[in-house]
Amino acid sequence: MAADFRRKEQLAELTDRIVDSYRDIGTINHLGHCPLPSTSAVVEILHDLKEILYPGYRRRQNLHLGNVTYFVGDLIDGLHDKLTQQIARALRYDYDMTEHAECDRQTLEDFEAAGQEHAIRFLEALPEIRSLLATDVQAAFDGDPAARNLDEIIFCYPGLQAVTVHRLAHQLYNQNVPLIPRIMAEWSHGQTGIDIHPGAKLGPSFFIDHGTGVVIGETCDIAANVKIYQGVTLGALSFAKDGEGRLVRGTKRHPTIEDGVVIYANATILGGDTVIGANSVIGASVSLTKSVPPSTVVTIEKPSLRFREAS
Repeated sequence: MAADFRRKEQLAELTDRIVDSYRDIGTINHLGHCPLPSTSAVVEILHDLKEILYPGYRRRQNLHLGNVTYFVGDLIDGLHDKLTQQIARALRYDYDMTEHAECDRQTLEDFEAAGQEHAIRFLEALPEIRSLLATDVQAAFDGDPAARNLDEIIFCYPGLQAVTVHRLAHQLYNQNVPLIPRIMAEWSHGQTGIDIHPGAKLGPSFFIDHGTGVVIGETCDIAANVKIYQGVTLGALSFAKDGEGRLVRGTKRHPTIEDGVVIYANATILGGDTVIGANSVIGASVSLTKSVPPSTVVTIEKPSLRFREAS
């Protein structure tokens, strides 16, 4: 009994020390009455959106033209409410961070009208996003001889899953909605191993084959009919700093990839001034920090291999 009592005292003391750290280290806790966007709610929104983008493939099957209108209408109605709430939270957060205002001075209701406008604008973009995704699915089928049909790609290909979430997150990014696009992107990163910043611009018919380890930076500009393989990095060179040593933000830091380029596994292309010309091929494990003219093949010379009998 004495040992149990002492253990409870230790746990109570530990709790006090942890709470004290919230006062002393205020940069990594968010306390008060201003809830942030909910990761679980954003993920639920993504699942609902996939039901709309790819009806009949996931939670609800046996859909047909006689019942799909009701099904989609119910999802759209729910998404309007969920998006409005989460975007309103994100907008209030951004206002507090920008204006250095006290949280309680602006209630959630102050941002709900703007949240609703963003939600409607986002939902209105879904038909266009579906059109883009149809080109991505076809590009995957055309670019992978292992694919048996389009259904297999929609069910199974992580590259398509990552691009699907990206196209949704990119729409919100273009609407200047804070936080939520990054939450979407990082959830997708965890699910697929493919890291695409929501700011990256992806043209139609974009295909990521295999996908694991792909990194695409915020200011990448990728044109139509581009195909990349696993391990490719489209990144930045060293970051410029201002006179006070702070990172310079808002500049073009990542490469531009023109139409019809193929980039093979583990290639690295860096820099905001780097342009890969149309219809070029970048070979496996190539590292580039300068531009490549159109219709150029860039490869590493084959290494000299040595063979000997195993001992």
